[in-house]
Amino acid sequence: MRRTTTTATSADTGTARAPALTTLRRVVPYLWPEGQTWVKRRVVIALVFLLAAKLVSVLTPYIYKLAVDSLSGEAGSDPRALVGLGAVGLVVAYGLARLGAVVFGELRDAVFVRVGQRAIRRLAIETFTHIHQLSLRYHITRKTGGLSRIIERGVKGVDFLLRFMLLSIGPLILELTMVAVIFALVFGWQYSAVVIVTIALYVWFTFAVTEWRVKLRREMNDQDTDANQKAIDSLLNFETVKYFNAEQREADRYDGAMRQYETAAVKTGLSLSFLNIGQATLITTGLVIVMAMSAVGVRSGTLTVGDFVMVNAYMMQITLPLNFLGTVYREIRQALVDMGEMFGLLGQPAEITDAPDARPLDIRGGEVVFDAVRFAYEPERQILHGISFRVAPGERVALVGTSGSGKSTIGRLLFRFYDIQGGAIRIDGQDVRTVTQSSLHQAIGVVPQDTVLFNDTILYNIAYGRAGASRTEIEAAARAAKIHEFIIGLPQGYDTTVGERGLKLSGGEKQRVGIARTLLKNPPILILDEATSALDTQTERSIQDSLREMGQGRSVIMIAHRLSTIADADQIIVLENGRIVEQGRHEELLARGGRYAQMWERQSAEEDSEPQGEAA
Repeated sequence: MRRTTTTATSADTGTARAPALTTLRRVVPYLWPEGQTWVKRRVVIALVFLLAAKLVSVLTPYIYKLAVDSLSGEAGSDPRALVGLGAVGLVVAYGLARLGAVVFGELRDAVFVRVGQRAIRRLAIETFTHIHQLSLRYHITRKTGGLSRIIERGVKGVDFLLRFMLLSIGPLILELTMVAVIFALVFGWQYSAVVIVTIALYVWFTFAVTEWRVKLRREMNDQDTDANQKAIDSLLNFETVKYFNAEQREADRYDGAMRQYETAAVKTGLSLSFLNIGQATLITTGLVIVMAMSAVGVRSGTLTVGDFVMVNAYMMQITLPLNFLGTVYREIRQALVDMGEMFGLLGQPAEITDAPDARPLDIRGGEVVFDAVRFAYEPERQILHGISFRVAPGERVALVGTSGSGKSTIGRLLFRFYDIQGGAIRIDGQDVRTVTQSSLHQAIGVVPQDTVLFNDTILYNIAYGRAGASRTEIEAAARAAKIHEFIIGLPQGYDTTVGERGLKLSGGEKQRVGIARTLLKNPPILILDEATSALDTQTERSIQDSLREMGQGRSVIMIAHRLSTIADADQIIVLENGRIVEQGRHEELLARGGRYAQMWERQSAEEDSEPQGEAA
């Protein structure tokens, strides 16, 4: 269960939730931004309309009282009466006052709506950009479904808070103050005292119960997020669920999460009923007291029937905003919780950042040097133990070894997904920690083992390799990746949608799209992380030729499990438990009869004994 203190941690992302005051301070710039005169102007105009709406609203019951007195024949005894208007005129004035309050309120909202929507857009892009700046370590451990809910609720919370803090809480306080003053001046301090005590008790009760309800609501949100995460996780793993005949297991798992959400939601609903009953009791008690006092005044002749009606109208008028106060306070507290989670996410520091004096990477030849590199994902589990090797400009170097030996980690470190704990990684003599990440990423192309595609067209996914690439260049990259003929054979050709994570394509087809995407990027340094592992032998050989041609004049690091794909590499590095155990050319390593020779012999035997199938 999520902790309820201000330093609570989001159950969805593992990030700290920002305290309420910090959250409020973060919101102010969206309401009154520096250098944005048009936003400030709209806020001021909205406040003017707001004040006009409240003044007209408070005047309305008084006009109503005058109309009643006029109809009862008591208008002439009241020097405040607008005698010249007459009963009909006063009724028309009453109607205009009611209409004016509504019109001014709508004008206020119309002026302010752009301020709120601008804040939502700015915050959404700020959050989206920040998430992309977080490290791979964070994204590996995140829960996508829970993260999306936090962003969604947080952005909506900002809009709500901006509108209601400025356009509801302030006006409510103003209106209640004006009514209390009118009661004191027109009817006496006793009436004002009843109104003030009623409001004070109402506010105290509302805030106290709402604080309790926020905890229940937070628990309900946790369960909602958990259920949503389980649903998304299950749907993303649709094929796995089918493979293990686990539909009922997934349904039971989801139902278990929904059962906990149901329990929390019921508690929240019951607490709302308790709050509403308490609020109604307090406000009705205050209403009855002042109505009884005014009824006594009418019978004694000190008040008119219009005064009695006016008292009732004012009490009914403040009842609505007081009921609204309960809702607004609940929503504001919830908005602060939701926004606190989102701002906590925004406060999550980026693990990998550019140095203050970072400069763009200057590629002169593409030399890559790993110098005594030490790295661990976690302090207790060292992955690389002083790895040193050099990739000369235009050289093809292969990394081989058993699973967990550190092959893919080397590629991630070169791309600077993580920072190393010891040694240095240099490209053309420049430490990757001293250059901008953007220039580093631009210089390196990666074809991963597991190619993940956007749920868009094949054209979009290939064109992702280089912004602004022409259709001719995109098709040329597809031809080089040996997938052009397949694409044009589809009913919609390059406009074919690949589905979520590219699931409409086979593993081999996805990998070829990924290769085409990297070919289009045309980087000076290339990392092939088992780039042809999902391909059949014939297609693999064709693409290996394309990749070999692509590698001409570039520094290429090939991470491979299938040794036959890297036999012609300029240098082969054999890794074992994060250390280099052998290094040399294919023929040299075979002649040594060491670890590489054993791996080659075993794979050759396996390939001879197994028929070559074609990838689906």
